Amino acid sequence: MKRVGEVGGTIVKEPQTTECGGYGRYFQDRDGYYWEVAYGENCQFDENDMLIIK
Repeated sequence: MKRVGEVGGTIVKEPQTTECGGYGRYFQDRDGYYWEVAYGENCQFDENDMLIIK
């Protein structure tokens, strides 16, 4: 998230605990798009390293 600010993005929501036991936060890029960054110890990924959402 430090890098987001360095390149002109805006942190919209500081890290918070999520319902699934991980952490989530949001930022807005220079073009105005919103992004979510999330992590949890129980996250599962497929063979292409894409998050599996159930």
